[in-house]
Amino acid sequence: MSAPTPLSDLIRVFGRIGCLSFGGPAAQISLMHRELVDDRQWLSEKQFLGALSFCMLLPGPEAMQLATYSGWRLRGVPGGLIGGGLFVLPGALTIALLGALYIAFGSLPLVAAAFLGVQATVVAIVLQALARLGAKVLTSKKNIAISIAAFFALYTGLLPFPAVIFLAALLGAVTRSEPESAPVPPPVTSTSRLLRTVLLWGALWVAPIVLCYALGYTFLTDIALFFSKLAVVTFGGAYAVLAYMVQAVVQDHGWLDTSQMMDALGLAETTPGPLILVTQFTGQLAGYLEGGWRMAIAASILTLWVTFVPCFLWIFAAAPYVETLLAQPRLTAALQSISAAVLGVIANLSLWFALHLLFGTLHETGFGLLPELDSLRTVPLALTGLAALLFLWLRQSLLRTLLVLSCVATGLALVVPMVF
Repeated sequence: MSAPTPLSDLIRVFGRIGCLSFGGPAAQISLMHRELVDDRQWLSEKQFLGALSFCMLLPGPEAMQLATYSGWRLRGVPGGLIGGGLFVLPGALTIALLGALYIAFGSLPLVAAAFLGVQATVVAIVLQALARLGAKVLTSKKNIAISIAAFFALYTGLLPFPAVIFLAALLGAVTRSEPESAPVPPPVTSTSRLLRTVLLWGALWVAPIVLCYALGYTFLTDIALFFSKLAVVTFGGAYAVLAYMVQAVVQDHGWLDTSQMMDALGLAETTPGPLILVTQFTGQLAGYLEGGWRMAIAASILTLWVTFVPCFLWIFAAAPYVETLLAQPRLTAALQSISAAVLGVIANLSLWFALHLLFGTLHETGFGLLPELDSLRTVPLALTGLAALLFLWLRQSLLRTLLVLSCVATGLALVVPMVF
């Protein structure tokens, strides 16, 4: 039996993942795969893909939950706290800082230019993610067909994300070819431990909400209840719930206007960590508009708490059962099909991101987003080409590529500001 992974190694590796996890779930999952499977062999390919498929079935940011589960598998609850916590912390600190700058100074052109270099690098990261995951997942004609169908259904808006995942799982279960004779390992926990886990993390989740209500902080209570509800319904990550969130924040609650919500999304897109950190910026800005800096800080922390504590609840309650569930032939086949569908999901999100980066005007059609070809943005295109050259062709490190692209974009903004 191999020795447990030292906690210091977990802190170092997951800290690196957290600091470099730009670009949403596609790039984040690729980064974790490279660090945990390819470079260190801490997880096997089967374990990683099975865990990814399982996390896609849970509400909340799947990449953060995958980091939490990976840490739990390596060192139990302390490892899970390290994996999930360090995945979120760098992005949360960055969002808090940029949110404060946004409140104090408004938009920052040079910062926006630097983030444009980050976005261009993200396109290269995603291309690598698709290539690597595709080589692992697309092992049969059925999986290829599921990936293509998932991409088409999501890109055209034919089916929502939950329906795509459900249909992929159903198709995998009814067409399975695995034998039934393999032994099923028992869960590595007891019912009493499961109950204690649920009660502990449920209490941690609810405690600040009850405290705000008891102290009469109506605004903070409303913030906590709203984002707690999002934590339960965000199947498929932030993109799946973004439209509902914008509508509720702008129209129902009136906390922000549409332009502020789009700024929030832009900041979250270009910082490390899960895209659902857009909720933190939303809470922080809404808190400032409601009651100044103290309210902004309180709302920011509270939003983070009710967004991510539920993720630890889902993972720590379900993680001991993952191996048992994955040993079920029908469920294993279903999760394999979900992995194929996830590739289509990543491809859809990747194309969505690239189109918004490279084109100034996009039109919503019955076949999905179509770009206005005359609106092609030459600077992002050139930056994307440079990122692909450095990261994919010359195989430079991700950190070096990010630094080069950010510096180049900032320099261009200083020399030729009108192109931005």
